[in-house]
Amino acid sequence: MPKIFLAALGVIVLAGCSAGPAPVPVPSPAPEVAAACTQLMQAMPAKVLDRTKRKTSPESPLTTAYGDPPIEVTCGVAPPAGMAEAQSLCFQVNGVGWFAKQVKHGYIFTTIGRQLYLEMAVPSKYSPEANALIDVADAIHKHDKLVTPCI
Repeated sequence: MPKIFLAALGVIVLAGCSAGPAPVPVPSPAPEVAAACTQLMQAMPAKVLDRTKRKTSPESPLTTAYGDPPIEVTCGVAPPAGMAEAQSLCFQVNGVGWFAKQVKHGYIFTTIGRQLYLEMAVPSKYSPEANALIDVADAIHKHDKLVTPCI
């Protein structure tokens, strides 16, 4: 086989292995929340758990994802069921309070005590899942006002 053909085949194989946009539902927050969330999402790091940021589908300034399977990040979500009693369930990672809900394939973490609700869905592949929260703490501190500290 000619070397050029093998090289082209290698490029095709590599292109076929890359992950496309991650399907992430887009919330419908109030306009002022959407504006604040857009700033927060723009400040998200390039990597979470050493996984590179990737596009989402549909594209939205309120969502992003990292890695494959995707760690999904969504800003402007509604508070999850059970969060009303969450003061006792609140835990902190690098000074950011979180509410955790275990789901079939990992955890869904939602910020608590902040002006905005940011949600991170972390698949169990990345166990311990809470480590993903470390990488986003700086952006949250800078762009999401603390309202009530996590106790």
